[in-house]
Amino acid sequence: MLDFKAFNILHPDGTVEKSQPSSLLDTEQLLSLYRLMLLNRRLDERMIMLQRQGRIGFYVGSVGEEAAIIGSAYALDEKDWIVPCYRELGAALVRGFSLFELMCQFFGNSEDLIKGRQMPNHYGRRDLRYLSVSSPVGTQIPQATGISLAIKIRGGSEVVLVYFGDGATSQGDFHVAMNFAGVYKTPTIFFCRNNQWAISTPASCQTASESLAAKGQAYGIPGVQVDGNDLIAVHAVTAEAVRKARRGEGPTLIEAVTYRLGGHSTSDDPKAYRDENQVEPWRRQDPLIRLRSHLIAGGHWTESEDSALEEEIREQIQENLKRAESLPPPAVDTLFDDVYDRIPWHLAEQREELKKVDE
Repeated sequence: MLDFKAFNILHPDGTVEKSQPSSLLDTEQLLSLYRLMLLNRRLDERMIMLQRQGRIGFYVGSVGEEAAIIGSAYALDEKDWIVPCYRELGAALVRGFSLFELMCQFFGNSEDLIKGRQMPNHYGRRDLRYLSVSSPVGTQIPQATGISLAIKIRGGSEVVLVYFGDGATSQGDFHVAMNFAGVYKTPTIFFCRNNQWAISTPASCQTASESLAAKGQAYGIPGVQVDGNDLIAVHAVTAEAVRKARRGEGPTLIEAVTYRLGGHSTSDDPKAYRDENQVEPWRRQDPLIRLRSHLIAGGHWTESEDSALEEEIREQIQENLKRAESLPPPAVDTLFDDVYDRIPWHLAEQREELKKVDE
């Protein structure tokens, strides 16, 4: 599905589309975002390797989709809410998650903020306005509409960005949320990462619509299709949707056309259902290579600086990995934390019994 007519600014070779408006991002911002994209890619690769080694139980990567995720998240203010799917590591990095706390969650150790209660890749921090990841497909979409309706009722200026894949558009949750948001004109940005595959189901089997962005029309919501491998275009489209929502003009549906270069997760083998010949043309669309080429061609980045950044990232990952992996699992009695404000007598007794068994 390379023949799509999506909004585009940055071509695969790193050149800029002359007919499109200039980027809202300056060189320093582009360099910062490139660093985050490279960190995202290398962290994904390392965590997938750890899962294969049996050191963590599960992982969901975002290789090939970094521009869609990071470019959109960067268009928000810190006060805005992010409601993730399960592939938005880049958005978490943009929002301020540290490598150490992410790795603690991947291991489910004693420093894991969620105390080992969620599977890897299911992190969240309310203080960063980044909701917890939830695996069921599409369930986060109505929640995002609800949050944005509450913001509107309270007279706030925040917006809510919710992520989901192309497969989620076949779920009832998507249609319920879109209809509600359209009627009440909530400040919601529906961001669909159309990576062409809902696990093993191709996008061609998801819909007969001309595009996924077109689905907004039925609910009175403008839809826009953007080249999801073009960080500059993704940021520009999302930034406009943010401005529109803040003005009280309601939601926007964004379809970022990209490609999942790897498996759906570490539990998936894409070679079982797709030909590698389908993947190769998308490797030439790689968002990381595209932005790097643009920065080097403009004289803002060099190959030697890129090599130094690779080494810096490798050391950061290794240092935080070593620290996180050395920590023990959460204490057994944390099972009883956060259940009741005041623990009832029968659970107190059970906790004491469990401590004796654990000893």
